[in-house]
Amino acid sequence: MAATPPGRPPLRSPRRRRQRSVRVSVALSLLGSATVLVLLSLPTRSPLWLSLASVTSMVLSWAALRMMWSEVAQSRRESAADRAAAAVAYRDLFATRAAEHAEFTTAMTERLAQATLSQRYLEGQVARQCARAEAAEAELTQAREQARRDEVGGRRDPDVVDLTEWDAEGRPSGSRALRQA
Repeated sequence: MAATPPGRPPLRSPRRRRQRSVRVSVALSLLGSATVLVLLSLPTRSPLWLSLASVTSMVLSWAALRMMWSEVAQSRRESAADRAAAAVAYRDLFATRAAEHAEFTTAMTERLAQATLSQRYLEGQVARQCARAEAAEAELTQAREQARRDEVGGRRDPDVVDLTEWDAEGRPSGSRALRQA
């Protein structure tokens, strides 16, 4: 197992493993002394020593049990207090997160509504421009058809000048120049 670098806490949290309390140590020493007392009185085979050892071991065992019970009760109370504090912290955290979520939801709803309005406005603009383009295209098509009919019929408006037939000097060239001469 690699050692932790200086300045960093060890991998194991000190809160995970509780230090053995003094009460537990005293209870273990009482049980140990009761066991030693009974083991020392057994080789004597004296009813007096065996009776004293058994009564003393019973008293020491009950005292150790009482100490251990009070230690367990205290650790349960501490655990309950820790759980209550964690529950309060979680409740506060949940309330904060719920408020943040509501704020975020409101902001996103407003943004979505604005985006929808912008989209509808732009779609309307596109539809109007498409209608204008179609109208201009229809007008252009109509003008081309009229011009083609006029050319086929041999009619040309003398006031209309075909700019594609003008040369660089600004005079009509080609067939228009011959017609005017």
